[in-house]
Amino acid sequence: MTQTNMVAWVEIPVTDLEASVAYYDEVFGWKSTIRTDMGPNPIANLNDGEDAAGGHLYSGKPGKGTGSTTHLVIRDTIEAAAERVVKAGGQVVGPIVDIPPGRFQYTLDLDGNSVGLFEPKIA
Repeated sequence: MTQTNMVAWVEIPVTDLEASVAYYDEVFGWKSTIRTDMGPNPIANLNDGEDAAGGHLYSGKPGKGTGSTTHLVIRDTIEAAAERVVKAGGQVVGPIVDIPPGRFQYTLDLDGNSVGLFEPKIA
């Protein structure tokens, strides 16, 4: 890896690791695994073992809508992912926003963490 100014990793704090793994896996179609070999506390690598997601969930103090927003790429449409968010117990916040590289929509996960659903524009 060359040294550049880039995001290296994201960590999302959650109150119930197992419930949050189920939520993120449902919304994004992932297969995350709770691991105990990555430090002093259990974590769940997002989409562990497939396409290296670049982040993990950990037991911590969630932002409850006041922290930063993590935008995650979805594999289908925002509309379909937003339906999964609600079905899995999350909340959709605001309209779909079109931007040059695609579109996104804000959501809140089970703990109120702000998570953007990002749908890249197809070339």
